[in-house]
Amino acid sequence: MSESATIAPTGFEHLLGLASQAAGEDLAASIDVNALRAQFTNGGSFVDWLLDHVEISERDLGSSLADGLGLDWDEDPMVDEANSDVLKGICPPPVAIKHRVLPLRAEFETESNQPSLIELAHYDPVSTLDRQLVRRAVGCLVAWKLAPRRRVLSGLQKLYGVGGEIFEDLLANREWEDDEFSFKEEVNVIDEEDEAASVVKFVNQILNEALNQRATDIHIEPLRSDLRVRYRVDGVLRRVSVPDNIVALQSSVIARIKLMAGLDIAEKRKPQDGRIALQVGGEPIDTRVATIPGIEGESISLRLLGQEQFNMDRLQMAPVLRRDIEEILERPNGIVLVTGPTGCGKSTSLFCFLSRLNSEDRKIVTIEDPVENRLEGALQIAVKPEIDLTFASGLRSVLRGDPNVIMVGEIRDLETAEIAVQAALTGHLVFSTLHTNDSIGGITRLIDMGVEPFLISASVRAFIAQRLVRRLCRECRLPADYTEEFLNSVGFPVSQASKIFQANSEGCDSCSHSGYYGRTAVYEMFKVTEKVQELITSRSSKQELYQQGKLDGFRNMREYGWEKVIEGITTIEEVVSSTEIT
Repeated sequence: MSESATIAPTGFEHLLGLASQAAGEDLAASIDVNALRAQFTNGGSFVDWLLDHVEISERDLGSSLADGLGLDWDEDPMVDEANSDVLKGICPPPVAIKHRVLPLRAEFETESNQPSLIELAHYDPVSTLDRQLVRRAVGCLVAWKLAPRRRVLSGLQKLYGVGGEIFEDLLANREWEDDEFSFKEEVNVIDEEDEAASVVKFVNQILNEALNQRATDIHIEPLRSDLRVRYRVDGVLRRVSVPDNIVALQSSVIARIKLMAGLDIAEKRKPQDGRIALQVGGEPIDTRVATIPGIEGESISLRLLGQEQFNMDRLQMAPVLRRDIEEILERPNGIVLVTGPTGCGKSTSLFCFLSRLNSEDRKIVTIEDPVENRLEGALQIAVKPEIDLTFASGLRSVLRGDPNVIMVGEIRDLETAEIAVQAALTGHLVFSTLHTNDSIGGITRLIDMGVEPFLISASVRAFIAQRLVRRLCRECRLPADYTEEFLNSVGFPVSQASKIFQANSEGCDSCSHSGYYGRTAVYEMFKVTEKVQELITSRSSKQELYQQGKLDGFRNMREYGWEKVIEGITTIEEVVSSTEIT
């Protein structure tokens, strides 16, 4: 590894020529030369502008610039992780992140063991001033490499952690007390322009990065010697790289989030709940915050709730299932129960059903704990047990308000179940949820609560069970090859084996190297037909109900999941892990 030759100052016209060559004739014509020149003249990123405004290949642009400027092009720069602490010492976070340079490896003098050369990857080689400032900051020779922007930025986050560029300043500006692990807290809303290195900005970066990674939840958890930050993406928790010794700022970070959520920052002994209203890119993001006291300190969970659009298309149901559900939605009364464990998407399905019914000639009332999603035109009520506003009492009051459609967040007890049944029998369409493993189990659950079987058969129209499975990344999925023995063991139709895909274990940039991107639901719907009504009333066994359901066209979740596998949407492993053989 040797120091790169000095890159001569490059004029705009030469850079434009290299970019046009990479873009090709058609794309080159779409480049707004005046806007790009203004970006270049004002010290902005030449490469950022092109990648953000022109559909140019990052590989083609990088290769062209590297060839034209005499640099090495490294499409997959690898950091020497075994010496990551040494690299961060030579090229500290403020330098690396401000100038967007990723340290890859270093060489040292034999006698003094001082760094003699460091290899740095960057994606915009235009700024001579930046290179000079970096060279002065690291204090040794620099070997430059040109690399893709996505690789440099993801490498910086992995190496330095979220908020790494401000962490050192945060520690340097703290006021310490005698106790090594405590410090005076003063949490205020600080203007980022006046105080860039602030806890405010650090927390904002945690939130922004979660949104960038499509996270639905953020977990900030104190450990004995660390503060762990994890994002839930596509239903799976991923640990996020954060700066070393972040535990030193644990109290300030947690206090800042509690302040944003309107919670009592002095109360650390009992759980608290609150909300944060965020604005990101002009879009509102509603965030639920819950604190849980533990022996190592307070843990905070944040649920990120965007202003989502609810419609039947979003559920991506099979045509036959969607037709059956829409037929039930057209009925004037009855109960539709969605079953499944916490986090399986029951609320989303219910809101899509309600959106289908939402019109000027219908009054829709919901009772929820808490109100997470907003439905324009519906009256939404949040339960408050402290003032005796429960599902049961709220439902009883709602019935006096002349609703057409009612949604109860969950049927938890006999009183709520009986009121819901009476509402259905008196001409209302009622939606709710139950926690059961499958759709037929909803019948058993209601009977166990104490609801009379004849009331269940008279009021319930359908039980819908669902689970969420991860969707394969379309960019990197791979054909799968399973043995016939394995396919038979899980119940997959062997005749369709040629259509199976599997996740790429290495993934790609599009899916953050997970092999999956997004989630979809697998369903089963057990319709309460006339024959099923007779079986329920006579307290028939679950097996008898299942056999009658099969005669009525019932398909269980695993069978439904196989359709998603055959369509190349998900994998056999995802379906098997989320469903059971019935």
